[in-house]
Amino acid sequence: MIDLNILEEHIAIVSLNRPEAANAMSKPFLHIFNETIDKLAKNPSIYCTIITGAGEKAFCAGADLKERKGMSDQQVVEAVNYIGETITSVEKLPMPVIAALNGGAFGGGLELAIACDIRIAASHIKLGLTETSLAIIPGAGGTQRLPRLIGLGQAKRMIYTGKTITAEEALSIGLVEEIADGKEVLEKAILLARSIACNGPIALKQAKLAINRGIETDITTGLTIEHLAYKETIPTKDRVEGLQAFREKRKPIYIGE
Repeated sequence: MIDLNILEEHIAIVSLNRPEAANAMSKPFLHIFNETIDKLAKNPSIYCTIITGAGEKAFCAGADLKERKGMSDQQVVEAVNYIGETITSVEKLPMPVIAALNGGAFGGGLELAIACDIRIAASHIKLGLTETSLAIIPGAGGTQRLPRLIGLGQAKRMIYTGKTITAEEALSIGLVEEIADGKEVLEKAILLARSIACNGPIALKQAKLAINRGIETDITTGLTIEHLAYKETIPTKDRVEGLQAFREKRKPIYIGE
């Protein structure tokens, strides 16, 4: 259900591989996904992670609604909480995470993409938080992360209507950072991951921490967070290597120390 491939360039590719259900997030799927996320979080040799879907039809259709037949109200709430906790674990991964949206991303699938740092979408896909059309609301972070990403008005428009949008529109409102032809999405994501992973891994971790924590607070507190994150990079071997490589006009070799 989840394929993990680690490239030599310190890049991990996580493929959601449940094509018979459009990569919908069932409980067994989430169990394996969480195990994979935990492995990545504990692996300091991974400098950038890509999450994509197997095939071209779907990135992730969100929750497995067929699984909910016969569930009690409480069981449904618990299932949604599990999806939300999983998505938050993705957001908390220490390295930058790229969502390579090879296919449609709806409901929890789009919430997963929003929790990533950067999104590259195939030009043919559609995206949406469609929950209100099912008389529910986004429950895995969509009402909180989407406004922070694209602004209050656009987020309300998407959530209130429950309608899907094209990749082009997603690009225009800042929901995705780049679009590409379908077969080139993963390739572009890997190229971007390589340009990220060649930088200092401790610096990447601290930059992500400073951005994510700082955006949640006022500018004064945010600047303090940035200062503290910056200080973490000063005593590292990588910082010395970066300066040495700059002086010698060569590519730095970072080791994450």
